[in-house]
Amino acid sequence: MDKKIFDLIKSEEKRQKETICLIASENYASAEVREAIGSVLTNKYSEGYPHKRYYAGQINVDEIEEIAKDRALKMFGLSPEKWHANVQPYSGSPANAEIYLACLEFGDTVMGMRLDQGGHITHGLPISFAGRAYKFVSYGVDPKTEKFDYDEILKIAKECKPKMIVCGATAYSRTIDFKKFRQIADAVGAILFADISHIAGLIVGGAHPSCFPYADVAMTTTHKTLRGPRSAIIICKKELAEKIDKAVFPGLQGGPHDHNIAAQAICFAEAMTPAFKKYSAQIVKNCQALAEALQKGGLRIVSGGTDNHLLLVDLRALKITGKVAQLALEEVGIVVNKNTIPNDPEKPFVASGLRLGTAAITTRGMKEKDMKQIAGLIIQTLEKCDDVTRKKKIATEVKKIATSFSVPS
Repeated sequence: MDKKIFDLIKSEEKRQKETICLIASENYASAEVREAIGSVLTNKYSEGYPHKRYYAGQINVDEIEEIAKDRALKMFGLSPEKWHANVQPYSGSPANAEIYLACLEFGDTVMGMRLDQGGHITHGLPISFAGRAYKFVSYGVDPKTEKFDYDEILKIAKECKPKMIVCGATAYSRTIDFKKFRQIADAVGAILFADISHIAGLIVGGAHPSCFPYADVAMTTTHKTLRGPRSAIIICKKELAEKIDKAVFPGLQGGPHDHNIAAQAICFAEAMTPAFKKYSAQIVKNCQALAEALQKGGLRIVSGGTDNHLLLVDLRALKITGKVAQLALEEVGIVVNKNTIPNDPEKPFVASGLRLGTAAITTRGMKEKDMKQIAGLIIQTLEKCDDVTRKKKIATEVKKIATSFSVPS
């Protein structure tokens, strides 16, 4: 036994149990998902695709991958005659790179959401591979409503004539109208790529409109609202299947992580249960309750509220940065992440806001009344970030709440 590592794992287990996780991109995987990740499948190397591998000994992993692909389509209600799933991507960013590699030539024009307004690094940030390999033109949100202005997005598309439009976000709290994005893409002859990494679980559970059949290709990570392993999947129209598969392997990746694919299959089965549908609805109820309570406490919520699992808090009225707020909340046991807000005057590593999400705490069984209590503790902490005595009292209360709700084990 490696005692140092074992002790750190136990310490992390304790930390997760005793704190309140409001990070929108985190969740708690089931024991069954974690058992698959730690299984003997990690010993196997399976370069290639089912029934077309480069090594022998694939009888079991071939079947596991086929099951995962079938369930990936099934949970979104998609026909295998029209749609194709690739479950081999290691994570979200590589999956996005694979979609670009499959559908674009280097230097092609692509539209994506601005990072400081809710987009992801891979949606065109100049220092990322995407921003360096392709000509990205950014769209954002309306300065007044802080929501998508689809007429403005159409105008930008007509001006730059992109080969692809990326719709989806990492910090956007409102419903995404995929049908309107489809109409915009059709108006300029662009491929529509939906990055649903954050909202996939909500889509499966019926708590957010689906990107299908509007998108030509979609990508989701499997560990956020889907509560699965740290991996990703790509779903595309059948006519793109060969290009996507070749871009994943051998285009960008080698052997797939069979243990993660098995965990995906379990996660997808869990996501198709009636309990998961209730869970998805509760995530949104909790997030809206949290937003309402924070607003009543005097904090401004970007766009005035939320339709999904996350919300953005504007901290400028308190005259503190996201970085300061994140550190202060972590000290009391409330784990969040600093985040830019639309037209943020601060740099991303400092930021003027916080991104809060309710997927993880909903997994633990928290409800609307608990959101009101948590909102009160957040406000108390942020009002006096330097008050050590106050923070100690709040930390005791946070630990009491956290330990009264179990973490999946």
